Amino acid sequence: MRVRLLLQSGLAALALAIFIQPATAADTPDPAADAKAFRDYFVKKFPKVKLEDFVNGPYSLNEEMFATPFRNGKTYADCFTNGGIGIRQNYPYFDEKEGKVVTLELALNRCREANGEAPYSYVKDEMASLTAYMAFTSRGKPMDIKVPNDPRALAAYEDGKRHFYTRRGQLNFSCASCHVQSPGERIRAETLAPALGIMNALPIYRSEWSGMGTTSRRLVTCNSQTRAVPLDPQSDEYRDLEYFLSYMSNGLPISGPGARP
Repeated sequence: MRVRLLLQSGLAALALAIFIQPATAADTPDPAADAKAFRDYFVKKFPKVKLEDFVNGPYSLNEEMFATPFRNGKTYADCFTNGGIGIRQNYPYFDEKEGKVVTLELALNRCREANGEAPYSYVKDEMASLTAYMAFTSRGKPMDIKVPNDPRALAAYEDGKRHFYTRRGQLNFSCASCHVQSPGERIRAETLAPALGIMNALPIYRSEWSGMGTTSRRLVTCNSQTRAVPLDPQSDEYRDLEYFLSYMSNGLPISGPGARP
């Protein structure tokens, strides 16, 4: 993941460049100078990050990624309302012009392609970093998914609901088998999460992945774990499933990016 690479690449330089050596007997300790050198290093390394945003840890670095211009000079902020800040709770939404569900991951890649950039993988790395930052800016905001009075929107909602409750794969499990019938119980070392609110915490860091994963990655992984054939990330079926589950959690606050074992 980009954040990990940034931290790893900068660690050695940081140790050599600014970590303050213990004062010798002839030196006079100067905490103020040490603090200034320490701060200046990070401000110089990440010039697009506001000083006060460093308290957000790795999400401050994701902010820099979000704000970095495309080759045409535009940024992700040009593609979203409110500059992309504090809008996670509105995704996915039903696009009445297109007649389909649009997820945040899909909207980000469409933004990239519209600005002459190659799309990112839907399951990890840059996409996970971008959606983590956008979720972080929406923490505490209630999920607010609309199902318009449009037969196509209602059909997408029903398709997502059907997918959630349909059994599939060698284990003959549905999504509901784990997340409605068995939340709180354990499968090996993992405690199963309740379906209610499950989308509010995405994207998530998982120990088994050793990194951050997107909503797409979680859906693909769930199908694989039940020995079902996973669908392509951002297929209509997965987008409709995300639509249904997100609507079920309306009113609950965004808590992502989250973490799971």
